Amino acid sequence: MIPLTLDQGNVFCTLAVALILFVYGRWRYDIVALLALFIVTVTGVIGWEEAFLGFANPAVITVAAVLIISRGLQNAGVVDVISRWLTKAGERPTVQVSALTGLVTSLSAFMNNVGALALLLPVGIRMARKSGLSPSRLLLPLAFGSCLGGLITLIGTPPNIIIATFRAAHSGDAFTMFDFTPVGLSVALAGLLFISLLGWRLVPERTGTLSREDLFKIRDYLTEVRVTEESKYVGKSLRAIEQITESDVTIVHLVRGESVRPAPHYYEVIRPGDILIIRADSDDLQGFLDESKFELVKDAVVKGESLGSGDVILMEATVRPDSPVIGRTVQAIDPRFSFGVNLIAVARQGERLKQRLRWIRLGVGDVLLLQGTEGTLQEAVKALGLLPLAERGLKIGEPRRIFLALCIFGCAIALAAFNIIPIQVIFPIAAVAMVFVRLIPFREIYESVDWPVIILLGAMIPVGQAFETTGGAQMIASALLSFPAHLSPTVVLIILLVATMFLSDLINNAACAVLMAPIAISLASGLGVSADPFLMAAAIGASCAFLTPIGHQSNALVMGPAGLRFGDYWRMGLPLEMIIVAVAVPSILYFWPL
Repeated sequence: MIPLTLDQGNVFCTLAVALILFVYGRWRYDIVALLALFIVTVTGVIGWEEAFLGFANPAVITVAAVLIISRGLQNAGVVDVISRWLTKAGERPTVQVSALTGLVTSLSAFMNNVGALALLLPVGIRMARKSGLSPSRLLLPLAFGSCLGGLITLIGTPPNIIIATFRAAHSGDAFTMFDFTPVGLSVALAGLLFISLLGWRLVPERTGTLSREDLFKIRDYLTEVRVTEESKYVGKSLRAIEQITESDVTIVHLVRGESVRPAPHYYEVIRPGDILIIRADSDDLQGFLDESKFELVKDAVVKGESLGSGDVILMEATVRPDSPVIGRTVQAIDPRFSFGVNLIAVARQGERLKQRLRWIRLGVGDVLLLQGTEGTLQEAVKALGLLPLAERGLKIGEPRRIFLALCIFGCAIALAAFNIIPIQVIFPIAAVAMVFVRLIPFREIYESVDWPVIILLGAMIPVGQAFETTGGAQMIASALLSFPAHLSPTVVLIILLVATMFLSDLINNAACAVLMAPIAISLASGLGVSADPFLMAAAIGASCAFLTPIGHQSNALVMGPAGLRFGDYWRMGLPLEMIIVAVAVPSILYFWPL
């Protein structure tokens, strides 16, 4: 066995720590990537002047530009126009799954996967509610379809852009816009056919968010109480009451005489005779009444609809994978104080959490029931990194704006496809053009960019290059090629594809591509064959994370709304990955010969 050099040992130890932290998930993946970058820099594997060169990599610039362009297409109403035909899909499950998954696959080929999923997620929930189909059987195919669509073009998903960058560094030429299409389209069509005809039937039926009333059972824990003269809380603000009491209660309405104040101001002072509509479970309610000396209003009937009245509405929203609230308690976030929004309840995996609301630590995919005005809810959803689950009204879309958006995007695609202007140049130009024609307001330019992904790419690309330049990737390739039984290039290609898919099920797909691209190049070099089929296998494998909810953001995003559990994904994902291997390998070998 060849001994490790000091630099190789540093890189292997760094990658091992990074992989453990990626899988553990306690720290966000961009923080883990920066930690890995700092370690290899401080230990001297990467020079000080090279530490942040990854942020100037064409892949980073291209991914940011694609995200901004996706927002422009969305703002123009292009996606809404395309989505309208889904309302005509009928109520047959096979037709619904085919239409919904087919549409998100098509959109994901040219825009951000998570963005395409986020646009169609409320549509899928509405279709499930209308037809009575379990939301899990519509939303999981929707998530998988968004991943499959990314395989089709260079801009479909960050791993493709990363793989193209490594090819450019290796051979001088990057993969172009539609070099991924022959293999990617074959795999996407085979996956779509399987999901539409059989796959959705393998998904367990979960409750999800079929009915707000069924999920949160609002009437079971909304109660009217009257403020009495002898209460020690008379003259105190609503904020003071919620902070002082040991009981887990939320005041959602204040009734004073003939005046009803939904979501009253946090500093509203209560008076004797006021009626408060509060959210509290039975144990907390009794403790609150004993402590406050308030009294129950006899014969009071509180309906869930009363939470949304006047300018105040109810909204269901799910926690996005990049949300800043992940791992924080409700008390620490305090949406009532920060935004004037009541958090009424939290559901996880299709069931309302019954523990004390203030101590719940929020996680990816949790469904929150919020109460507030439209303005305060929009502000809260944006700041807290949530995705509304109620289907918004489809934009009519001005023909001029749609035409402008499609012209700009189409020209950028054409110029990139014919290699007239490099993709890392033409796509930022297209993004700026959309800003100039007012398809994207200035305030949305930087909001459109998924900054954790950008940080991840900028930090991990130098680490991946160090993995290659120190000989670490060559060492792994040599170990694989030194098996007693001589392995043919086709067998090695299959092993690479399967290993990449497995790794992508555990860590972010962009990080997976950064790690596997150098190994793919080293394997091809050791076998004396072209690197292109091995890079293509790494690209396919990095985007096909179908066994767990943690490998891809799309998988995590549907977990809460669909009521899915960790072990539900492999039921459809495992046969799907087997089909992908069966289709991808011959396709790669045909279109990219060894």
